[in-house]
Amino acid sequence: MLGFSCVSTQTKASLGNGEAGLWAHGVVYKAIQELSRYYLGKDPRLIEHHWQVISRDTDFMGSVLSAAMTAIDIALWDILGKSIDLPVYQLLGKCRDRVRVFNNVVGTTLKQIAESASNSVKQGYTALRVTPFFRDDTKQTPTKLVKTGVEIVKTIREAVGDEVDLGVEIHRNLSPDVAITLARELEPYRLLYYENPIAPKSAEALAYVARRVRIPIATGERFYNVWQFNELIQRRAVGMIRPDFSLAGGLTHGKKIAAIAEASFIGVFPHLMGSPVNNAAFVQLDATTPNYVLQESNITRPRLTEVVDTPIKIERGYMIVTDRPGIGVEINMDKLARYPYKPRDITGAFHEDGSVAH
Repeated sequence: MLGFSCVSTQTKASLGNGEAGLWAHGVVYKAIQELSRYYLGKDPRLIEHHWQVISRDTDFMGSVLSAAMTAIDIALWDILGKSIDLPVYQLLGKCRDRVRVFNNVVGTTLKQIAESASNSVKQGYTALRVTPFFRDDTKQTPTKLVKTGVEIVKTIREAVGDEVDLGVEIHRNLSPDVAITLARELEPYRLLYYENPIAPKSAEALAYVARRVRIPIATGERFYNVWQFNELIQRRAVGMIRPDFSLAGGLTHGKKIAAIAEASFIGVFPHLMGSPVNNAAFVQLDATTPNYVLQESNITRPRLTEVVDTPIKIERGYMIVTDRPGIGVEINMDKLARYPYKPRDITGAFHEDGSVAH
């Protein structure tokens, strides 16, 4: 079964659930169908073995195949946990009872942004994130972008005080030199991280930025395997990595990626999108990662929570780690059917002169 790129893999013993995080294209659905021909009839407990077989047999790896393999990998871990009546975190080695998350600050004016930040803190969040630009940022000059970014971050810091962690998400939209200029201007506001300042096309360009700013850089949400993360870590270009466990190899490779980062004292700051299935799977790995830092709290959209039987709960800025077997949720297939795949239109983003911005 597939929806939200969710996949259910069934054995005689149990049904396993997983989700692919490549949300932009429907081709992941086809990839899961093709790969399933290998998995059908195999022992679901041989998770690492299956990964090695598929990844080495498929000569042309990329984000689509990695996302498909990831969804199946998570489903296999779900089956394994259910088969012995234990949550996945018990199989991987639990090290925390709850998972700290951040809330996004939103608004189209500085007043709205201040109110959004204050309301999140009142709800118990101790970490916030903001995209420090307003609409039509691609039409603005670099000087205006930097000015706006500073105004937004200053507004939030003044609204919530100095004891709340704050990070900025740039969405890969700046050139290296503009990213450096903005970061230097933001230094007085004590940011926890500077996320995705430039496009993920060049590790050398990112290192160029990192050497010139004093805010920890966080990036990696578009990476899809352990080797890409290893190169990023070895270049010392980041203070935190942003693996998406529903794209970059599931729980099998997620644990490896986190371990490589841990050895270099780099934090793990997972990128999380998708349905409550992803939320449940991510919490299992977050609970077992010593160098875990933060992740999104995107489970508050009521219309999506119905696709699982017991959505993950957030209490005072923390996701609560469930003790249910496997990843802790079952998919309501009839409710999931209400959300069929919708093709994503390609519209583009453009500068004032008509050139493509990002």
